[in-house]
Order: sequence, then C-alpha cells, then structure tokens
Amino acid sequence: MKKRTFLAATLAATMATGAFADGHEPVKVGFIYVGPIGDGGWTYEHHQGLLAVEAEFGDKVETVYQENVPEGADAERALTQMALQGADIIFTTSFGYMDPTINVAQKFPDVKFEHATGYKRADNVSTYSARFYEGRAVQGHIAGRMTKTNKIGYIASFPIPEVIRGINSTYIHAKKANPDVEMNVIWVYTWFDPAKEADAAKALIDNGIDVVLQHTDSTAPQAAAAEAGVISFGQASDMAEYKPAPRVSSIIDNWGPYYIQRVRAVMDGSWESVDTWDGIGPGMVEIGEITDAVPADVKAEAEALRDSIAAGEYSPFTGPLNKQDGSAWLAEGEVADDGTLAGMGFYVEGITGEIPN
Repeated sequence: MKKRTFLAATLAATMATGAFADGHEPVKVGFIYVGPIGDGGWTYEHHQGLLAVEAEFGDKVETVYQENVPEGADAERALTQMALQGADIIFTTSFGYMDPTINVAQKFPDVKFEHATGYKRADNVSTYSARFYEGRAVQGHIAGRMTKTNKIGYIASFPIPEVIRGINSTYIHAKKANPDVEMNVIWVYTWFDPAKEADAAKALIDNGIDVVLQHTDSTAPQAAAAEAGVISFGQASDMAEYKPAPRVSSIIDNWGPYYIQRVRAVMDGSWESVDTWDGIGPGMVEIGEITDAVPADVKAEAEALRDSIAAGEYSPFTGPLNKQDGSAWLAEGEVADDGTLAGMGFYVEGITGEIPN
C-alpha cells in the first residue's frame, strides 16, 4: 500500500507508483475532502473509510487525498489534477462537489467517480449518501425527553434537502416525546468553521436552550455545551471525547464498508453507476453509545426506536404530518416516499422561522 497526502496548498505533487509481482499496478483511489481530516466529524469519518480501504486491500491499492477543498472551481481543479495523476476511482465527499464531479467525469470517461450526498449521475459517476435523518429521529426523542426548558436548538449548515430532513426528523420526534418542546434553528452557511459553530451554540444557549444539536462538522458546539452545562450530540463522528456529557449520544457515518465494496468493484471489473442511500439497518448510519447521562427509561425508548427503524418497521416520516403552513402532507400511517425526502424543501408544522433561499 502506498499513500500520498495532497496538501490544501498544492496540487502539484506526483503520485508514487507501485506494482504487484505479476506486473499489475495497484488501484489508485482518491478522496477529496471539504474539511481537515482532524475535524472530529464529517471528514474524519470519510478518512476512516480511506483507512479501511488500506487495511482491506494492502498493497493492492494506492490511496491519495486532499483536505480543505472548497466547493466550486477549486474542487474542479483538484479533481482534474487527481485524475491526471492516474486515479482509477475518486470519492468526492461533499454536496457542493456535485457539478465539479460531473464536469470532470465528462473529461475522464475511464475514471470512476463517486459523489457523496448529491443526485447527478453519469455512466462513470455514482452517488451515495446515508439516511442521517434516521439517526436524527433517535436524537430528537432523547432531546425531547431530556430538555428541562422545553427549548432545543439546531445548528444548520446549508439549506439543502439533506439538512432540512434532519431538522424535520429531529423536531417530529422531539415533539412526540414532549408536546411542549420548541426548536430554534440557526443557519451558519458553512460545513466547518469552529468559530461560527461555537458562536451559534452560545447564541442558542443564551436563548434558554438546554439541548444543542448540529449539522456541522467540528466539535466546537460540544465544547460550548460542556462549558454551559447543557447536553449535545455527536455529529457524523462519535465525538467521544465529550462523553458521558455533554455528548450523550451521536450519529456515526460508517463509510468504510461502502468504500471497500466500490473499490473491489473496480478491481474485479463489476463497477457500474448506481445510487446508494442506506441507513441504520444496513449499518451506514450508526447510533453512538447512549451514555448514563441519559435516564435508563429514555435510553431504552431511544434504543427501541433505533431498532424499529433498523428493522424497517418504522419510518421517521410517518403520518399524520402537516407542512409548516398547516397544509396536509402525510395521512395517518402514510410514509413519505424517497423522491419527496430527496427533494425536501419545507419544514413540518410546528417549526418556526423560514428556510433561507
């Protein structure tokens, strides 16, 4: 196994080469990251997936990655350089890499691309995501049961369906657990900015919120929650350094098995363009340890909810549910279809505020 780190400041490094005894070159596997591998959240878990690929295949693969690649033109340049340097498959791990991935894939039809959380595919572009909203349901239940002020807060990144689904799922299940609960959402317009994330957490706490949830990538909200003595949940990664409190549980994105499967498909020639959207059941979304800071009865309820979702017995978006404006959305027992969830652009009834454009 050979690995080369692409630093954010340079795209000019050349990749080392290696070959098997039978003359075959190792499969070159690239990763483009929106944040640093040490963010403790989203990018950290994608990098754990890279390490899983190395552990599985050893010297049959050569891995490369670049951290801190902004979404947009910079991503297109980084992808182009990685393809030129001989990558066989490239994982592009942020929503805003969608158009750059498609654009570069058109120029390199022999390279396989895998785009996380997007929806545009091509003959050499697959898409993959996780049903994070399933984990938000579990977090919402715990939040609703544990809040003492009846106020919970949510730090949101960008107003895209993935994030809106999480907000809605959290609120639905917090409200089921506690009819008096209110939720305040702050949009920070970033995936990773510890200072902004900390400021958002402090603003929520100053407003009387005693449960902080996040769809951003750093551990800064955990630190703010620890300082204020309120509870929080790990996002994308376990954020275990904040156990047993303020972090009382977490959503863990388990990318390793998917990355291994897709790299193996390149190796054996079976790779094809597919769309993957897995959740708790298949193991792509994991619920981190629910600590003893959570009362035993609440923990048991949360685990039962997790298990019912995993078994396919319950969907977090099951009616009756109305949209924010009071119009009917799902009738009693009706389950939202994937198309609606994939394009979700509305709040459910009870959430105050507007979704930014």
